[in-house]
Order: sequence, then C-alpha cells, then structure tokens
Amino acid sequence: MGHMSASTHVATAVVFVWIGLIVGISFIEAPLKFRAPGVTIPIGLAIGRLVFRAINSVEAVLSVVLIIALGTGSPGTPAMIALGVAIASLAAQIFAVRPRLTRRTNAVLAGSDAPRSSAHHAYVGLEVVKLGALIVGGIAVMS
Repeated sequence: MGHMSASTHVATAVVFVWIGLIVGISFIEAPLKFRAPGVTIPIGLAIGRLVFRAINSVEAVLSVVLIIALGTGSPGTPAMIALGVAIASLAAQIFAVRPRLTRRTNAVLAGSDAPRSSAHHAYVGLEVVKLGALIVGGIAVMS
C-alpha cells in the first residue's frame, strides 16, 4: 500500500465510517423498524424523520472533513470524482428530496392518507449511488 499521508488516512477513515452509517441506518434500521410490533406507519415515519435529519447532519460534517482532507492531500482524479458524486448525492437528498419526504410525513402525521411518495424512491436511489461512490472513492483514496 506504500506510505499514506495523514490526510489520506483521515479521508479513508471518514469514507469507511460513512459507509458504515449508510449500511447500518438506511439498509438495516430503516426498513426493519416497520416490522417491530406496535410500530405503525405514522410512528415509523416520525422516527425516520428524526433519524434521517440526524444522519444527514452527521453526513454533512463528514463531507466537510472529507473535503478538507482531500484538499490537503493528493487523492487523484478517480477518488475526487467518486467522492464528489457521493457528496453531490447527499446534497441532493438534503436539499431536493428530504423536504418532499418531510411534507408527506407531516401530512400523514396530521391524519391525511397521503399516497406513498416517489421522493422515497429518489432518496433510496441516491442512497445506493452515494454508497457505491463511497466504496469506489474509498478504494481509490487508498490506492
């Protein structure tokens, strides 16, 4: 693997912590919570809104640390492109998709029988893109 700079170590750690968050929350906790006894759709949505607001905040901090680490290192073009895609996916989730999901959750919690949102599919799609980009970027940063 050769000698990695401190900024490369930081970038690598951030990427793989971020991957763990996504796998643990988005692909394990989020779908499973609806299967727990007594968890109704409104309760699940209310929990999800809190969890994803917190997770996206943590991801935003990880993005800033990653940008600083990449900016002080020499990660190479493949790593920069992949990690740029991951950060752009997060930005799209926060600024374009989550407000629509929040409106639907608010409607359901207010008693409306809101239809399942296509925004949910957009969020999941971006989550898959983000995860793939982080995996590719993490490998590229280390090589």
